[in-house]
Amino acid sequence: MKLSRNDLCWCGSGKKYKKCHLSSDIESGAGSDYPVQLNGIRIKTQEQIDGIRKSCRLAKKVLDEADKIIKPGITTDEINKWAHEFILSHNAVPAPLNYNGFPKSVCTSPNDVICHGIPDDTPLKDGDILNLDVTTVLDGYYGDSGRMYLIGDPSEEARKLVKVAKECLYLGIEEVRPNRDLNVIGIAIEKHARKHGFSVVRDYGGHGIGILFHEEPHIHHYSSKKRNIIMQPNMVFTIEPMINEGKFGTKLLVDNWTAVTVDGKLSAQWEHTVRVTEKGYEILTG
Repeated sequence: MKLSRNDLCWCGSGKKYKKCHLSSDIESGAGSDYPVQLNGIRIKTQEQIDGIRKSCRLAKKVLDEADKIIKPGITTDEINKWAHEFILSHNAVPAPLNYNGFPKSVCTSPNDVICHGIPDDTPLKDGDILNLDVTTVLDGYYGDSGRMYLIGDPSEEARKLVKVAKECLYLGIEEVRPNRDLNVIGIAIEKHARKHGFSVVRDYGGHGIGILFHEEPHIHHYSSKKRNIIMQPNMVFTIEPMINEGKFGTKLLVDNWTAVTVDGKLSAQWEHTVRVTEKGYEILTG
């Protein structure tokens, strides 16, 4: 579908395309030549899917290789520097760096940090848990993934939280297939988290991705009302449930990025970029 400058914008704002998303689409390399679904959701072309898949595979590789260096004593800033150099060496760039002012190349979120933790010079210690969130831009396409790392020997409760958070991710993914409302993802995730006595963060969620870092739709990880957003083949989005040991509430630190639990208890998060296929799903970062 080719939008002209004077067509209504795909995002549903009611503005003409030239006064809304035209400039950002040109800057991103997306142009105006792609199919469009309701509420501004971009249905990716095969060429775009191929490019996104390559970037997703690189994001996965970063996380795989990080497993070799993440251990007690390393600082999250050292992890950041390593990831930055690794991504550049593969002819890609780290999407978080300078994104809306974010100062680092990856997000590192230990213990009670829910998401968007800024790497610093604090060493990881035995018993910590850590989320590493990586987003790569390869040939203009975005791939986004995150996983948890056990530092030394965490407590049994911490291990249980990490395990259940991972199960929540995959149960959410299992709900992905065409002609289903997006709300089924969050229903499955919250049901499993509650079963084990944990809560699901509501202030942050997954998102469309591929041409831009963040696109429509927003993905709720908790049980929400029917949204009338129906999954269609070649929609691409992240599923990234944040599961808290205690209350689901969040608090933003003074850096305006780091989100922590309101009660100081642990949080765990796993993330994949997922494509809706003709019959189900493809984990692009798997």
